[in-house]
Amino acid sequence: MLVLAQISDLHLDGGARATERAERVMERLRALPRPVDALLVTGDIADHGEEAEYKEAARLLFTDAPWPVLTCPGNHDRRTPFRTALLGEPAASASEAPVNSAHRVGGAEVLLLDSSVPGHDHGLLDGTTYAWLEDRLDALGGRTPVLLALHHHPAPVHHPRLDTAWPLREPHRLRALVERRPEIAGLIVGHAHTPAATTFAGRPLVVGPGVVSTLRLPWEGEGLVDLDAPAGFALHVLDDEGRLTSHFRVV
Repeated sequence: MLVLAQISDLHLDGGARATERAERVMERLRALPRPVDALLVTGDIADHGEEAEYKEAARLLFTDAPWPVLTCPGNHDRRTPFRTALLGEPAASASEAPVNSAHRVGGAEVLLLDSSVPGHDHGLLDGTTYAWLEDRLDALGGRTPVLLALHHHPAPVHHPRLDTAWPLREPHRLRALVERRPEIAGLIVGHAHTPAATTFAGRPLVVGPGVVSTLRLPWEGEGLVDLDAPAGFALHVLDDEGRLTSHFRVV
């Protein structure tokens, strides 16, 4: 059995509010009696993509972490400072290529996909990312359960602004891949600032809550987000039968 904690949309901006909310969530996770197997951070870690914001994120996420920390960018992130200030890659080798990564956690493979489009808020998985993903899956030979993680939602969350302006574009490409790959046990995303669960290509699709704010759905009132709602995180359990179960907590 594999247990992943997920946080998303910290939007660290150098201000006290975003930092305090992120610190409280991390304190709650660190206080768990049994450490999770990994911490998954699904994008919009920085609010402006600035180096100082990623240095703060590195302090919050990586310092004395009792688990592996797995990250992917969101639409507010910028790839070069993400690589250098958060992941610690040498500046000389940093590039604007998609930040995709693969991690073996327990008996499963967690593949993080960069759905960000530099300069835009919508998402898209480019040809480089699809080729990388196909190669990774081929290398696993269909014998290892796989979780896909990315920032943007490929299925509607039933908010008109998010679903029309800021979704993952061309979701049919991802759907076709998932349908061909039975080893993919589920997909985990962020971006929408709301805990949600649905299906995509016949697999579980789980949206993690936002740390900095919570989305207001059309029937919940005016304004895009609720800044007074508590921060949240998710706990994802992948059991020995390949079943993905998700639990949500508020802090």
